[in-house]
Amino acid sequence: MKNKMRKLVSLSLAVSVAMTMAACGVGGSAQSAEPAAAETAEAADAAETVDPSETDAPAQQEEGNEEAAKDHYTVGICQLVQHVALDAATQGFKDAIVEKLGEDAVTFDEQNAAGDSAQCTTICTGFASDGVDLILANATPALQAAASSTTEIPVLGTSITEYGVALSLDDFNGTVGGNISGTSDLAPLDQQAKMIEELFPEAKNIGILYCSAEANSVYQADTVKAVLEADGLKVNVYTFADSNDVAGVTQSACDESDVLYIPTDNTAASCTEAINNVALPALVPIVAGEEGIAKGCGVATLSIDYYELGKTTGEMAVRILTGEEDIASMPIEYYKNPVKEYNPALCEKLGVEIPEGYTAIPEE
Repeated sequence: MKNKMRKLVSLSLAVSVAMTMAACGVGGSAQSAEPAAAETAEAADAAETVDPSETDAPAQQEEGNEEAAKDHYTVGICQLVQHVALDAATQGFKDAIVEKLGEDAVTFDEQNAAGDSAQCTTICTGFASDGVDLILANATPALQAAASSTTEIPVLGTSITEYGVALSLDDFNGTVGGNISGTSDLAPLDQQAKMIEELFPEAKNIGILYCSAEANSVYQADTVKAVLEADGLKVNVYTFADSNDVAGVTQSACDESDVLYIPTDNTAASCTEAINNVALPALVPIVAGEEGIAKGCGVATLSIDYYELGKTTGEMAVRILTGEEDIASMPIEYYKNPVKEYNPALCEKLGVEIPEGYTAIPEE
């Protein structure tokens, strides 16, 4: 019955084409349309003999191309500012993805906000508009900008100290949920406070120096301050709004402190030379929250490996992109083995003796 219907439809189509050509042909006649009609009918009959599996081939090929397109991903990277720690985290992230997926499987749109939180928003809004497959937000302002820019595209943070603080989550339990997860650079803050006491047992006045615009720096400063004050030390907090007043605030801190502590603060990390130019002549040692700051202006740190932290974040990205895991259920991951490190050059200049158990920060 189906074959009869097909023949009727084919015959009708052929007649219709022939009549149309006869009526509308220019410089021709109805007789010239008859061979065309016959050829059309023959083509229609031939079409009936085609294997149905062959007629599906174009659709299958198109579907295959669509699947192949999913094997290539675009990843947007928003990094707050250029400095050693954040650079290492970004590189580790990229290396982990390329190692797992291959160099041809991913395009990185890497952009640096040059320390400007507003620029982070511009960058992340652009990523959302472009419809990238995933966003890496390197540092707290970048994470905040990415979270405000999209609720659909997966966002992974790295170099974030405390996600509950960064995202103003009252009930944070280790998993952000929604479209956000990532890694934390939080080292044990109580151990960092004890390091200050271990290295400088005679110190009475401790100054904490950081950028007031960074919420996670506030969190770290408050935690370390509480530990030190519980041990009977006097602690003063010194904050700068941006890089423009770093030198002046550092000078005030040095004038009133025996030792300074700087948390994992991105603005401070990008201004270590300016800080060292003040603290070193004043002979005030600095204990830092991470290796990059200690390398630039500190004598010691209890630090994580930011390259390895970035690699962990990249491995999370691969599982999200390939559909192996749902970002909404992925808990924040932490670096498990912080290391006590010291800066040999600054320790020598300041006469600081380092006890056993510390590793020298490698020179570039």
